[in-house]
Amino acid sequence: MKVDEAQWQKGLEVFDKVYGPGTSAMTLPFRDSAFNQEIVGNQFANLWASDILSMREKRLLVLGATAMLGRADLVEIQMNGALINGEFTDEELDFMPLFILFYAGAGNTTTVFRGIEAAKARRAEREAAGE
Repeated sequence: MKVDEAQWQKGLEVFDKVYGPGTSAMTLPFRDSAFNQEIVGNQFANLWASDILSMREKRLLVLGATAMLGRADLVEIQMNGALINGEFTDEELDFMPLFILFYAGAGNTTTVFRGIEAAKARRAEREAAGE
């Protein structure tokens, strides 16, 4: 299902708000795929754009689900966007693995910890570069 241009543009704008300026460019080579149309045109243009939950609340839901996948790379992507948007303090970030440990288990929580620490390191690199 192909979304109209206005829906597509809205999705790209929200994508950049969620993950940081310019990140939506990664979707452009796959614009015509039905999968990408659904992600940009619905997940971002409708669901992430909705004000029923704040971006921070949505991010916490995604973090919990991602923790169960054991994917530090996906945690890093989410937390990088959160840090760009100023959604969490360092104290909150440091508390997340402690809290989720009892729900996701030690192995999965280790990946949460690694993803958060990687996002914090990327933030430090951006700050050092004056971004």
